[in-house]
Amino acid sequence: MTGSFRQRMASLHTWAGLLVCWLLLLMFTSGTASYFRDEINLWMKPELHGAAMRPASATQAGIAAVQVLQQRAAQAKHWFITLPTARTPYSRATWSGPDGKLHTALIDPATGAELPAARDTHAGAFLSRLHFDLHYVPPQTGRWIAGLCAMVLLVSLVSGVIIHRRIFRDFFTFRPGKGARSWQDAHNAAGVFALPFHLMITYTGLVTLMFMVMPSAGQAVYKDDKGALLSEIHPSVGKPAKAAGVPAPLAPIGPVLDQAQRHWHGRAAGTIGIANPNDVNARISVTRAAGGDLSNKQPAMQFDGASGALLATKGDDASAAQGTTVPATKGGGVGTGMAQGSAVPASSADTTSMALATHGVLYGLHIARFAEPLLRWLFFISGLAGTAMVATGALLWAAKRQRQSGAGARLVHGLNIGCIAGLPIAYGAYFWANRLLPLELAQRADREVAVFFAAWGAALLLAQWRPGRAMWRWQLACGALLLGGLPVLNAVTTSTHALAVITRHAAPLSVAAFDMTVLALGASLAVAAARLGRQPKRTPETLAPLSAMREVSK
Repeated sequence: MTGSFRQRMASLHTWAGLLVCWLLLLMFTSGTASYFRDEINLWMKPELHGAAMRPASATQAGIAAVQVLQQRAAQAKHWFITLPTARTPYSRATWSGPDGKLHTALIDPATGAELPAARDTHAGAFLSRLHFDLHYVPPQTGRWIAGLCAMVLLVSLVSGVIIHRRIFRDFFTFRPGKGARSWQDAHNAAGVFALPFHLMITYTGLVTLMFMVMPSAGQAVYKDDKGALLSEIHPSVGKPAKAAGVPAPLAPIGPVLDQAQRHWHGRAAGTIGIANPNDVNARISVTRAAGGDLSNKQPAMQFDGASGALLATKGDDASAAQGTTVPATKGGGVGTGMAQGSAVPASSADTTSMALATHGVLYGLHIARFAEPLLRWLFFISGLAGTAMVATGALLWAAKRQRQSGAGARLVHGLNIGCIAGLPIAYGAYFWANRLLPLELAQRADREVAVFFAAWGAALLLAQWRPGRAMWRWQLACGALLLGGLPVLNAVTTSTHALAVITRHAAPLSVAAFDMTVLALGASLAVAAARLGRQPKRTPETLAPLSAMREVSK
């Protein structure tokens, strides 16, 4: 690189961003959708919509789940229960059968009855994992690629701030019909609109992968003992007890959950783990549900499974090291100071506590489980702004080179169309497959994912065939039809749709919100496609989407 410092930063910003921009579009869109992962899960499992209309307390749900497990898996070695929340209105009970396989039952928390088996679908979990695993590659490889992209994005963000001296003034500037300058204005506006979010989400994304991409510190302290490192990162409450082989009735779960809720000042439990149920050495571990706190590390309590007595707490004693187990006193209270019998010096424990607390907060900021609906929508809109920032950057590069020809330019133009206009087609096809594939189809969940990639692959190939204005218009129209048609598809295939919420209050509000969101996204794509079709033929091929965006902004 030659020239001044700002010129070198400009070159770094341009080429670093271009190399990963199309993969970043996939990561941004799937990560943004993941903010409403629970709502997507519910929409894609219409068999469970009825449970959403019958709310119940965590205690009531826990009692119902234990009753089902006593009937279905009394001899299992371990039970795990996920209690309902406002966003996931049913309980999930999991246990290991005699064959070693995991079995799951979904339970209506209000009635205690098992819910009908939901259709086989990865639902929102696919989108969440696509964000960092990238699917068809080994998970470790996918995370390395995602980590590399996050590093490049962080470099691009910092260099972008450096090269724009008037970045905040440029945020209020948009000059339509000026070719590359218009794309520059759009790129600046999309980047500055949510710049704090972009920096936060990129940095915290790297934090979630820090022990993989920066393993030196862990290796220096723990050598090859990965178990010790993981036990520090994800500490457990109390030591696991081995089954004694002596039958003993399990203590009532209701008083246990009530005691935990009182201890957490009214905050409800989120999960229950029961080791060695119906054994004299049974242990009940209760973890608090995620709430308004930023950290993803939630406090937990352990109880004796036979008597219901409190044995230990973790994570909610400010004077104890984060992650250490604090035994309960004889009177049932919580111990103070360091864990009894611990040989860890206070200063070392404080350092560990601070490090784990910092990691928990940064991790929690990235996944945003703490966010209430309004803040979650703000994160969602900021994620869309990040998608626009990456997309306009790619189109800016193409606009500046609109007169260039050759395989390289054609490849970039095709990738722009296939990723910017093709990804909505892939997401729409994924949701349509959820409702149209036969319920009895073998490996149905994987087939839904295959439809996603088949639709996206077709969009990419067609874009390479004819990377021009007509292809932009056609792919935008297809995305509009697929996304905008989802509310109609939902109304045809289920009785719990947006109209049922409006007229009869007979469907979960989150299902209607999903319908309205995809309808709005589809309408935006339809307007862009329609405006693009009205542009005069003199509009350069690579600038066609800019003209459509300008018309939409009017």
